[in-house]
Amino acid sequence: MSQFSRREFTQSTLGSLLGYSLLETIFRADAFADEVKPAAIEWLKQVNSLAADVQGQKLKQVDWQKQIEALFQKIDPADVMRLIDFDAITKDLKIVDNGANSLRPKFPKVEGLPTEYVFGRQVFALKKGRSVVPHGHNNMATSFLILKGDFQGRLYDRIKDEDSHILIKPTIDRTFHTGEASSISDHKDNIHWFQATSETAFIFNIHVLNVSPGKGESTGRVYLDPKGEKLTDGLIRAKRLDHKQAHDIYG
Repeated sequence: MSQFSRREFTQSTLGSLLGYSLLETIFRADAFADEVKPAAIEWLKQVNSLAADVQGQKLKQVDWQKQIEALFQKIDPADVMRLIDFDAITKDLKIVDNGANSLRPKFPKVEGLPTEYVFGRQVFALKKGRSVVPHGHNNMATSFLILKGDFQGRLYDRIKDEDSHILIKPTIDRTFHTGEASSISDHKDNIHWFQATSETAFIFNIHVLNVSPGKGESTGRVYLDPKGEKLTDGLIRAKRLDHKQAHDIYG
């Protein structure tokens, strides 16, 4: 009877495990695609179409906000979770103690869906009491959908930029539950701050870049402290912060 050497046995075992892992990945991808509902495919196509319209200035940013929020609130969060394979991207996830994990989901490759998307996407995962810290954006339109859990959401209009401060005005301060949505643009509700109020909470986010070409502003976040000096007419002079300062205070 022939016998494997230890080295041959190890190589054979590793080969079998790698083969199994590859097959598992393939079967998982097939199952993932099969779970996606036609309504979710159509929804995702509409999200991409709206993103193209706002980026191409065919749609005003405030109109995009109305339409994307309505579209986000029309979809069942469970369908979005299947669309991004939520179970796979959150498997063995350890949520950070400050701020939020930023997960990068992929959409399935199924007939009818684009091969490239105009918008970026991510999923924020947070523990109770942790925040997507207060910030605004330059040259960007973005929207949130609460996938799981609850948040206290605060939004502000960005009235005027100063060298070391930004004048802001509160517009929304309420609880957001699973299935609810919000949005921001260069023209409305440009500052947002979401704090998890359930044990764990998850947000699906999309962001469209370069929506205000010609202004000479690069896309990105602008951190600030919304608990600033209170002025007349509900205005607040909010101090600009860097990433570390914002997370030290609000993360």
